[in-house]
Amino acid sequence: MPHRSHNDPHKFRRRGVLFVLSSPSGAGKSTIARKLLKADDQLEMSVSYTTRAIRPGEEDGVDYHFVDLERFREMVANHEFLEWAHVFDQRYGTPREGVEKILASGRDVLFDIDWQGAQQLFQLAGGDVVRVFILPPSLPELRERLVNRRTDSMEIIDRRMARATAEVSHWDGYDYVLVNDDVEQCYASVHTILRAERLKRSRQTGLIGFIRGLNK
Repeated sequence: MPHRSHNDPHKFRRRGVLFVLSSPSGAGKSTIARKLLKADDQLEMSVSYTTRAIRPGEEDGVDYHFVDLERFREMVANHEFLEWAHVFDQRYGTPREGVEKILASGRDVLFDIDWQGAQQLFQLAGGDVVRVFILPPSLPELRERLVNRRTDSMEIIDRRMARATAEVSHWDGYDYVLVNDDVEQCYASVHTILRAERLKRSRQTGLIGFIRGLNK
C-alpha cells in the first residue's frame, strides 16, 4: 500500500515494507525487534493471535491477542489471517485487518514470525516483504541462552533445540541472514537493511512523476 515516506525531503510516495524477523527461539530476535520499534517511529509491530496461555508479565493486545482454540479456528475459517502456523501444540496467526490499518497509517509493519509464516506472507505480498533471518553464534550457545532464561522446562528446551535445527535449514528462504554474536551490531545491521529497503526504486511509486517533471 503506497504511503508517504516521512524522512524523504521530496515526499515521494512509496510502498509500505512488510519487514519479517525470524530466528530460532533464544537467538535474540525479540530483543532486536524491541530496539527497532523504540528507535524507528515509521515502524509498528503486527500483534499476532495465539492459543497459548498468557505468561507472567505479558499483556493481552500488546504481546499477543490471546484466544481459545475455537475462536482461532473461527478466524481461520473466516480468512482473517494473512498467515498462521502450528508451533509447539499451539497456533499463531497474523491478523489481516491489523496489518492493513498499520499500512494505511503510513507506517511499515514488523513481523515476528517463523519460516512458515514468512513463506505464506511472501506468497501473498511478494516484493513488499523483506525477510531477515537471525542465527545464533552456535547451537551450544543457543541452548545455554535458553537454559539461562529459566522460562522453560528441560523438556521444552530440548524441543526448542530440535526445532532450531529445522528452522536453520530454511535460511535460504530469506533475503538477509545475520549472525547475532553481538546484539548491538546485529541490531544496527537490521536497521540498516530496513532503511535501505525503504529506498529501493521499486518501492518509490512517486519517483516516476518526479522524473517526468524533470524531462518536461
